[in-house]
Amino acid sequence: MPGKVADVLRAVGLEPAERAALDQEATVRRGQGYTLRVTAVPAVHRQLLTRCQPLDGGQGVPTVPAQRKARREYENRVSTHAPIGP
Repeated sequence: MPGKVADVLRAVGLEPAERAALDQEATVRRGQGYTLRVTAVPAVHRQLLTRCQPLDGGQGVPTVPAQRKARREYENRVSTHAPIGP
């Protein structure tokens, strides 16, 4: 999970399973930012993606391009490693 996404998620009210996943992360420094290695079941990652949906803008929320890109990267990672399907 990109650090910009994690920073936003820490500021919103999370459910216990989501909070536990973020609390047990491992921070990995990468270039200018950082990435979090979050170990959680795919359903928790999808819930976290839903919670950071405002990063895409809309509903009167200003869009920050770096945050929007970070959310898209996280969504791509989740889709690749835990695809939704039968």
